[in-house]
Amino acid sequence: MREPPVDLNLLRVFVAVHETRSLTTAASRLFVTQPAVSQALARLRRDLDDPLFTRAGRAMEPTPLAVTLFPGFRDALAAIDRTIDGATGFDPALSTRRSRLAVSELGEIGYFPAIHRAVRRAAPHLRLETVALDVAALPDWLSEGTVDLAITSSPVAGDFEHTVLKRQGYAVLMSDDHPLAQGDDLTLEDYIAAQHVVVGGDSGRPSVEFALRRAGALYRPEVVLTHFASLPSLLAAAPDLIATAPDTIAEGWARSWPLTVRPLPLDMPSVDVCLYRRATTQQLTALDWLYATTADAVRGTHGEFFAIHGDAAGRV
Repeated sequence: MREPPVDLNLLRVFVAVHETRSLTTAASRLFVTQPAVSQALARLRRDLDDPLFTRAGRAMEPTPLAVTLFPGFRDALAAIDRTIDGATGFDPALSTRRSRLAVSELGEIGYFPAIHRAVRRAAPHLRLETVALDVAALPDWLSEGTVDLAITSSPVAGDFEHTVLKRQGYAVLMSDDHPLAQGDDLTLEDYIAAQHVVVGGDSGRPSVEFALRRAGALYRPEVVLTHFASLPSLLAAAPDLIATAPDTIAEGWARSWPLTVRPLPLDMPSVDVCLYRRATTQQLTALDWLYATTADAVRGTHGEFFAIHGDAAGRV
């Protein structure tokens, strides 16, 4: 006798557990109880004659069969959901979902206002939430759907769909009163000899250090900051310090602070700022829309980094 087909809802449970590695999180995503998820898994285990998942600490780890089945199940459900969404339509104007964006401090200052304007213009009821960027955690966040999107200039481990938003160069920023702010082009020797301040969380810093090593030069920073927001006020008040910062940010600050921007005296390729999207399968049409809207918004702005400013006279 022919076996009955597998219930599609069981496959949704399987995919949710595989993506989140958690019965509780899968239940929350599917808007069901955890016992309902456990019962669905028990039925699927019986139908497929395999444990599918085993507990390893607090995580549910897939068996070899589950790893083999996952891509096909995920892609099939995605195709079904997109077909249904195409028939019923996703209307951003009516969406009340919450979307989470992992972004750095600078990304929140420079890009989020444009993202917010673009999203709210078309989806006034959609709730946007930013999450502090943690590059090491991004592979898990994007795999499990903890965040919908992430903006970063650091490479993210894993095969996640992404697009380049900006190619970011670097420049040297200093007080108008710094000796190197006037005169001839900044030389590598003067750059190395200067007193440097760096931001510990700058994702472009490894690229700067690589360019320095390639030039046979290194420097030891005098000051290490936690937040970029502290940088313009410090430089304005300390005319003996210089900083290496993204050029668009430096130029924005120089418009409202007593700061000078000089070209970086190093052969350093531009850093790619990329937008990544989660790999999970829920609400794909909404994710498609948010991904495209966010990409267009960031590409259409030079950044609003001047938002960190001094007083009306541009002085501290």
